[in-house]
Amino acid sequence: MFNVKTRDHLRRIETGKLSSPPNGNTSSTSASGYVANPDDMDDDGERRPLLVHQHHTHSTLRPEPGFWRHLLFNRQSSPGIHHANPLVRWPARAWNVTKVTLFSSWINVLLVFVPLGIVAGMQEWSAPSVFTLNFFAIIPLAAVLSFATEEIAARLGETLGGLVNATFGNAVELIVSIVALRAGEIEVVQASMLGSILSNLLLVLGMCFFLGGINNMRDRNGNGIEQSFAQGTAQTTCSLMALASASMILPAALYGVLDRADQENKEASILILSRGTALVLLSLYCLYLVFALRTHKQLFEPETQNASADGNEAEHEPLLSPWAAALVLVAVTLIISVCADHMVNSIDALVATGKISKSFIGLILIPIVGNAAEHVTACVVAIKDKMDLAMGVAIGSSIQIALLVTPALVMLGWAIGQPMTLHFETFQTIAFALSVLVVTYTVQDGKSNYLEGAMLLGLYMIIALAFLASPTDALHKLSSSLSLPWQ
Repeated sequence: MFNVKTRDHLRRIETGKLSSPPNGNTSSTSASGYVANPDDMDDDGERRPLLVHQHHTHSTLRPEPGFWRHLLFNRQSSPGIHHANPLVRWPARAWNVTKVTLFSSWINVLLVFVPLGIVAGMQEWSAPSVFTLNFFAIIPLAAVLSFATEEIAARLGETLGGLVNATFGNAVELIVSIVALRAGEIEVVQASMLGSILSNLLLVLGMCFFLGGINNMRDRNGNGIEQSFAQGTAQTTCSLMALASASMILPAALYGVLDRADQENKEASILILSRGTALVLLSLYCLYLVFALRTHKQLFEPETQNASADGNEAEHEPLLSPWAAALVLVAVTLIISVCADHMVNSIDALVATGKISKSFIGLILIPIVGNAAEHVTACVVAIKDKMDLAMGVAIGSSIQIALLVTPALVMLGWAIGQPMTLHFETFQTIAFALSVLVVTYTVQDGKSNYLEGAMLLGLYMIIALAFLASPTDALHKLSSSLSLPWQ
């Protein structure tokens, strides 16, 4: 038996007269993110059969309001990532990972240079074009790499998160240096390692001190103040940087002492010293990690006022799962390797034009590429008066390069038959030693201001001008032909 409501329902279907339900509801949202057509609902809100007369050609499902905005512009999620159907869920999650990664930084607009740089290298465009396009391509890739590293570290806690940041913080420089080392560009590798250290010690730390000092110049009473950071951080890191400086000076001094020996014996002695020193430095870096992250981590804790300020801010909530972040990490690393390969292969042709030297490329340009994301991060946190974090990014990254990456490259060169040593050019050694000395005097009191930042920036500009003004490879030729007390 049919009740009156059922007869009315069938009569409306047969005659094609469809009306909205009398209770005023005009739509019903389904779990898939779509809204059912109100004409397909009966009086009690139940769905009608979708197969009706063929003259009803309009769609029975339409996107809910804001669906496309959520799909294309939401920086934290996407519709369908929790859908029960895997054919919907997995494409939605893949799109969400891509979208969140692309929206992670404004600098990612430079990703347009990635395909251009790869095409330029494959099609063998002019050396300046290949180098420039891949130079700008690696900058946003470094930012994406930094984002993926932070996403993984945020889920691992303080200790493991610090290890991850220590391992991947200088991944771009390591990738570029490995590519250059395989190509036999040892001079470029040495210059890029030293340039990365100087960039962090002088450029990044100087910008942090300068911008942080300007933004936090006075207290509420109008009196001039200084920013402060954990003094244990300054003392420990400066001691380690002095040790790294000694590891560069000693090979140069031994080279000068062995002046009367033939070239082959001198190079063999420098290789033995460099490889042994590399093992010692790697061991000391492992001890430093244990010291800073486990046994004496209280020495690296922020000052009281900064710690209380940090507690008022919300902690970073990861946007990607560990597997998604790891996938991004692997994919971006492979792309950086391709771009770095093209960039390194164009260096010899670029230097042959006589407009730029290998030392300037390795000392100034490559570190800017690899440290772009870290530069921005350190400056932002310094402006927010988080100087301990800024110091960790700037000096901590320098320690990673000096005690981890450079010795690792020496050992890798030993494994692949490339004579990578810790014997740097005379001028590079002097510049590094003086930079460590100036930074040590600047940070030893645990306080900073904009004047100290300006001094560090000034020293970096002087060093950059010196390498820019030097003729192509003149420093390398001079170091090879002269016997100086340093060399």
